[in-house]
Amino acid sequence: MINRRLIICITGMPGSGKSTVAEALQRNGFEIISMGDVIRSEVEKKGLELNDKNLGIVMEAVRKELGLGAVAKLCLPKILKSESKYIAIDGIRSMHEVEVFKQFGEVKLLAIHASPIRRFQLLKKRGRLDDPESWIAFQNRDQRELNVGVGEAIALADEVISNNSVTKEELQVEAIKIVRRWLNLFENPTIPISN
Repeated sequence: MINRRLIICITGMPGSGKSTVAEALQRNGFEIISMGDVIRSEVEKKGLELNDKNLGIVMEAVRKELGLGAVAKLCLPKILKSESKYIAIDGIRSMHEVEVFKQFGEVKLLAIHASPIRRFQLLKKRGRLDDPESWIAFQNRDQRELNVGVGEAIALADEVISNNSVTKEELQVEAIKIVRRWLNLFENPTIPISN
């Protein structure tokens, strides 16, 4: 069993670049747990079509049933099974979720920011089944995420990276630079890294 874990929680609005950062962390030895994948799995278990509307409905239903940190709670079996002491959580939507993870490791919260236009363009380019098909759908999804609490998570992040005018590679380099600093503090705990 692992005595200490460093859990990097990645937050940001839809399309901001969270998964791009998670990819870089995975290449650098972090185990990745995607909160979006957990919800997609719940949608599939219910036999529903995998689209933005159903993801929203299921996310809200799970939170109503299990509380505001519900999606984080659904991720816990993966954390508890993990033999890695370095875990990254892709897709934090609220501080309630962060609080759940703090029970299982030292947590740092990294926010990725990008303007609405930039995020919409990135989502259109990504083309996942649950990505919004129109500007109105995109705005509705943003509002749903804000209602859940993602704005507070972004505001309270330990670090924020702008993804407005950088390449994918530049975003990843900046994220790794920040995480390496946190890793150094984690491995040499002269000062606490969690609030």
